[in-house]
Amino acid sequence: MDMTNELANAKWRKSSLSGSDGGNCVEVADLSGGRAAVRDSKDPSGPALVFARGEWAAFVGGVRNGEFD
Repeated sequence: MDMTNELANAKWRKSSLSGSDGGNCVEVADLSGGRAAVRDSKDPSGPALVFARGEWAAFVGGVRNGEFD
């Protein structure tokens, strides 16, 4: 499956770290090969960032460790 089709058919979920006020939300989707995609929930047809498995793991680890506060 090419990237366009994979993103169009992805199961998107709101990040558990997004605010509950309805704004500034991101959605995340698991992709093949352990990759992850991130998009702005207010613009679901807009661009998505795609991260390799190691990149995503490093980012999530940094968030959990408070590196971006």
